[in-house]
Amino acid sequence: MALTGHAGNWGVDRVVAGLRAAREDWRAARQRNPESGAREFPSREALKEIAASLCGALFPMRLGPPDLHLEGEDFYVGHTLEAALTALFHQVRLELRHQARQGGEPEEVEGRATGIVQAFAEDLPRLRRLLDTDVYAAYQGDPAARSVDEVLLCYPGVLAVIHHRLAHALYRLGAPLVARIIAEISHSATGIDIHPGAEIGEAFFIDHGTGVVIGETAVIGKRVRLYQAVTLGAKRFTQDDSGALEKGAPRHPVVEDDVVVYAGATVLGRITIGRGSSIGGNVWLTRSVPPGSQITQASLQQTLPGA
Repeated sequence: MALTGHAGNWGVDRVVAGLRAAREDWRAARQRNPESGAREFPSREALKEIAASLCGALFPMRLGPPDLHLEGEDFYVGHTLEAALTALFHQVRLELRHQARQGGEPEEVEGRATGIVQAFAEDLPRLRRLLDTDVYAAYQGDPAARSVDEVLLCYPGVLAVIHHRLAHALYRLGAPLVARIIAEISHSATGIDIHPGAEIGEAFFIDHGTGVVIGETAVIGKRVRLYQAVTLGAKRFTQDDSGALEKGAPRHPVVEDDVVVYAGATVLGRITIGRGSSIGGNVWLTRSVPPGSQITQASLQQTLPGA
């Protein structure tokens, strides 16, 4: 649809001045004073490109460029990793510089950023093998899947898990903000919200996936399957004497090996779902259950009153 008429006098200069004043007031109130005037924080756009490049390097013939041939696979992976890891170094360095301004050691930033990215790079072969178990679990767990290739190319749960494995590695290595941004890029694309702090074992499968939420301190064992709209969340948030929320305390569920949690289930608090259990759809669960449990809404009413 074509625009008609002509541009008016929008008073942009006044708006720019007003926005500058708002920014200055915000920075003054929080004692923010960018030393160089340059960017202070990692870039979401840069990390989106980095994550896409890393996905391509991990699975070049499926998630790499459309014109890639097998004989050029190693060259593509090497070239892509050189660029992606260099770009990642710059983003990690921005995060560490911000940490240093909050009371860290500025002189250690370069070395720490290099160490984090080097350790991350060396971990990529392990992550690829771990992701192979996730992809195969998705293929085995869905009768509609015709091949592992289809699973890798099409399933949002697999895309979310790839991003989580990358983000969790960076989270453990000391770049939690970069990790969180990568996790939120995946969240935006898939509707699956996995905090990078969550610990997840091999052969993990999220079926359909939309609306799944996995909290920061969740611990998930091997061969676990979640369906859409499952929440592994916190029951309550503890506060300190000043009323501020306490950070980092274990507050999300522990899900042991071979557990299935069906669509719409909500599992809250630092409880344990025993090995081999099945949690039915739309169950609201705030108490631990022993291994081999079969929990439905009806069984909760009979055996776990108040749960």
